Amino acid sequence: MRKKQTIHYIAFIAFMVLSFNKIIAQSTLTKNSTIITSPSVAKIDSTLQSFVKAEKISGVSALVYEKDKEVYANAFGYSDREAKVEMDRNTIAIIYSMTKPITGTALMQLYEKGLFKLDDNLSDYLPEFKNMTVYTGVDEEGNIQTEALKRPISIRDLTRHTAGFLNNGGVPGLSAKMNALHINRPDITLSEQAKKFGTLPLWYQPGEKWEYGPSVDVQALLVERLSGQPFDEYIREHILDPLGMTETRYFVPESDRKRLAATYRLNEDRLNRVPDERALAFNTKKWPLTPGGWGLTSTLDDYMRFARMLVNYGTLDGVTILKPETVKLMSTNHLSENIKERSWLPGKGQVGFGINFAVRLRPPVSVKENNGAVGEFFWDGAASTLFWVDPVNEITAVLFVQLFPFDQIGLHKGFRDAIYGKFVLDKN
Repeated sequence: MRKKQTIHYIAFIAFMVLSFNKIIAQSTLTKNSTIITSPSVAKIDSTLQSFVKAEKISGVSALVYEKDKEVYANAFGYSDREAKVEMDRNTIAIIYSMTKPITGTALMQLYEKGLFKLDDNLSDYLPEFKNMTVYTGVDEEGNIQTEALKRPISIRDLTRHTAGFLNNGGVPGLSAKMNALHINRPDITLSEQAKKFGTLPLWYQPGEKWEYGPSVDVQALLVERLSGQPFDEYIREHILDPLGMTETRYFVPESDRKRLAATYRLNEDRLNRVPDERALAFNTKKWPLTPGGWGLTSTLDDYMRFARMLVNYGTLDGVTILKPETVKLMSTNHLSENIKERSWLPGKGQVGFGINFAVRLRPPVSVKENNGAVGEFFWDGAASTLFWVDPVNEITAVLFVQLFPFDQIGLHKGFRDAIYGKFVLDKN
């Protein structure tokens, strides 16, 4: 009897291993496989073009490298629909939160110099955050109630979005107080912004939740304080210029504005242009604020150089931006399983979070999830831009579009499926 049970147990284990391997095989191709083939190129073309034809987007462009060779580049539709300016690889897009990985790279260059440790207290470097309290609610009169910190904010909290900063318009009392401070006014500096943050209670205790927020703007100030340089000058000198990213910048001069894409909003299947005076206001004037979490513009080729540096573990064309071990640290999950509340992060798939990147930990568990290789790290921008680095298959991809609200049309999934093939769950 015991022998039969043992045989059944071994058979069960073998079955489970086989099933798991099938799932892995269907979601993550081996490093020696060629992913982008002629049929893949045709599929990417038809996929992107279909969104333009359906009038879900005005224009879209994409660039893909595999094993350090360009394997796909194309654009469809208009960067400016009203003026009939065609989208192309030289179109300048506002990349919003795709600014964040560049900021993280700057910060980790200073980490490599030994200027801080990830678990150091933030207030040791930025005294603006020395006397923080934590929001607990409001009393009957609407007055904000607080409690003491259980532990200080760490720099690691900044890099993985667990610092506790508010990024929500619906928190009684606290949201109104933050709005009254006009924290994101472009005519203030990073230091002035931090002073405003320091007067607000945290939304939650550091390390207890993942909540997207202004942590990366604070990272930019930390770069300023540690390096002794203004943030925009630091990234220009130590990242952008060394990589030849001459068109990645906050301010777009008049001579280049014909290439600056218009922004559109999809409302009830109708694509409406966001007025330029609102959409382009930050990038057509030089402002004191140089945020770490948003604000940069770029081109496909410029941002691809940044992505290729990462897939090559910190070096591109003989220029070293980061050490290999630092890139690995940034692309490793830093979110403990004890952090259960993760806002909308699970909507990105089976991911954790590293240093300013989402990190893919497991294959999809649903055909509705975005496909990708386990080990990939990536991020996107509010106007539906996207990039990822797939070190397993040595693929880097950049997708530019200027669409609000953030990818409600399945553009990212369509683009990923065109590259990797649609994910299929094993029937067992």
